[in-house]
Amino acid sequence: MSGVMNIVKRIGSGSLVTQIVMGIIAGTILAVVAPEAAKSAGLLGGLFIKALKAVAPILVFVIVASSIANQKSGAHTNMRAIVSLYLVGTFMAALVAVTMSFLFPTEMTLVVSNTATTPPGGIGEVLNTLLFKVVDNPVNALMTANYIGILGWGIALGIFFRAAGETTKTFLSDLAAGVSGIVKLVIRFAPFGIFGLVANTIATTGFSALAGYSHLIMVLLMSMAIIALVVNPAIVWYKTRKNPYPLVFQCLRISGITAFFTRSSAANIPVNMDLCKRLDLNEDTYSVSIPLGATINMGGAAITITVMTLAAVHTLGIPVDMGTALLLSIIASVSACGASGVAGGSLLLIPLACSLFGVPADISMQVVAAGFIIGVIQDSAETALNSSTDVIFTAAADMAAAKNSGQAMPDANAARPTVGVKSV
Repeated sequence: MSGVMNIVKRIGSGSLVTQIVMGIIAGTILAVVAPEAAKSAGLLGGLFIKALKAVAPILVFVIVASSIANQKSGAHTNMRAIVSLYLVGTFMAALVAVTMSFLFPTEMTLVVSNTATTPPGGIGEVLNTLLFKVVDNPVNALMTANYIGILGWGIALGIFFRAAGETTKTFLSDLAAGVSGIVKLVIRFAPFGIFGLVANTIATTGFSALAGYSHLIMVLLMSMAIIALVVNPAIVWYKTRKNPYPLVFQCLRISGITAFFTRSSAANIPVNMDLCKRLDLNEDTYSVSIPLGATINMGGAAITITVMTLAAVHTLGIPVDMGTALLLSIIASVSACGASGVAGGSLLLIPLACSLFGVPADISMQVVAAGFIIGVIQDSAETALNSSTDVIFTAAADMAAAKNSGQAMPDANAARPTVGVKSV
């Protein structure tokens, strides 16, 4: 018994990244050596994803409500600057995706029918959908992972709970800590979940399925790399006038790697909160900005929606002018804000963007299906970009505010010796 406990303790205290890499290698070997057993191992992956989907909506709700309710009266936050960065970053991601799609046009294998459709009213319909998501029933929002509705109710309750007694506020803080603890526990089982997902995916689709979409995957990854390594650092430099790369690489290493494997911005909130604490950022700010970013800061989702939509449009031979491309960037940005904070959320918004060009519903759903095939790479990279950017923009706004007030700016290098994924 003591031997088993020692193994469990070692797993719980070891490096999560190392364990996940081992899970990927083991899953790949099992898929090659015993495909049928690998498909059965997919149960582990399914349980892991199901657990993340179950706890993530509750996490966002209680953290937002608790953070706002416990915010000190008169506390200075940088939320306006951070929200602006979130919106600018998401729009820039869509523009980069449009540019890359024009420079490297992608064709897909689609079954074209003669079905004719009329596109809806465009951006007005998108905004209408988002507004109705905000006023969704809170129970239904939690059940369906409607993160816009969850965020709305969390903010509203948090504001009114600010007038509550200290006992109520303490309960909200304890509840948020408890749910965060559950998420951390789920993430500790990521190596087993990733093992099952990798084994089942390779055994089911094989390496050839991914090879057939190699050009599409490369356009997606190059677009995300440009945002992560060029655009985001440029935004940070503009805000702080300091070398942005120590902060950027720190966030990619800690937040990005974990989010890459969990594939859930919402589930990665505890990791980001811990990183912000280690970076010595303003707690009144990041306790709100990080849950908010997991919901509306979706640069990776904007890239996925744009690239996949233009791939379908190019395949069908539909001409695209610059005005329509700009409108697509706006629609992709607004739609991305409504993407679920769990794996695959952005793919279901592709038909909405495709409708701008009159692409039939059956064609757009084929594009969604292709997205799920490459999701093992696309969705992981998308989530890593989304989640790491939450911390990058929060830190940039906090550093800029400290600089303007004459205070010492937080130093990304200072957190390096003590921050690690094993802190999850």
